[in-house]
Amino acid sequence: ACVCEKNKRVTNCRMESGRCRCESIGSGGVTVDCNTLTSKCLLMKAEVMGSKSGRREKPKDAFEDTDGLYDPECENTGAFKAKQCNGTTCWCVNTAGVRRTDKHDTDLKCNQLVRTMWIIIEMKHAERNAPLNAESLKKFFTDTITSRYQLDGRYISSVLYEKPYITIDLKQNSSDKSFGGVDIADVAYYFEKDVKGQSIFHNNAGLNVSIDNEEVKLEKTVVYYVDEIAPEFSMKSLTPGLIAVIVVVVIAIVAAIVVLVLTRRRKGKYVKAEVKEMNEMHRGLNA
Repeated sequence: ACVCEKNKRVTNCRMESGRCRCESIGSGGVTVDCNTLTSKCLLMKAEVMGSKSGRREKPKDAFEDTDGLYDPECENTGAFKAKQCNGTTCWCVNTAGVRRTDKHDTDLKCNQLVRTMWIIIEMKHAERNAPLNAESLKKFFTDTITSRYQLDGRYISSVLYEKPYITIDLKQNSSDKSFGGVDIADVAYYFEKDVKGQSIFHNNAGLNVSIDNEEVKLEKTVVYYVDEIAPEFSMKSLTPGLIAVIVVVVIAIVAAIVVLVLTRRRKGKYVKAEVKEMNEMHRGLNA
């Protein structure tokens, strides 16, 4: 038996050729190498199984992101299958497992698993008087991503700081992804869980963000995905909130046009009345 330091969502661990190998929970026996990161697809599947069984303790304020966490279909390699379904509803995903089409019935065709080539991690730190040192911040996140998540530094294209926002760009296209190397989608998933206090690592210790020996509290983390092929969303997939905003803007434009037309009409009548009165006065003086 051995301990899988890189993933606590495993079972049946054993040593093979000096490496700790375990079965990913809920995968039907897919084995993972504990010396490297586990694929996001297998991690999501294990998380769904954990939440179904009630084994996983949930934070007090936790709520479910229904479009974020689902029970995915994984290839034997751990990669997401291009087509994912929940009962009779199906959709296509990218290599990060994120939905990139509208939801359809089971006849949907997903011809290929589209590569997520660019992941943007945007964080906001808690209110503070002085800004953080940009170089120290860049060094911390670069060192953390290369050591803790084992990502080759060449895939970290930038770490930007504009108080209070920290933005990390990870870029890795199909040709960059080497066999056995970690994927930027897996790195982003581990990172996001770490900063949200839901670490996947065995020791359960989240990421302690410390810049120049000062602990930095992160208030919000959002991950954006950019694929090699643009996503295929229709207007139907817009959120009700966004549709409401569009409707309000359209109503405001229509209202402005109506006001403008009425104002011009009134102005026209006023000018005509004024001209008529002047003519009558002129005739009266001539008489």
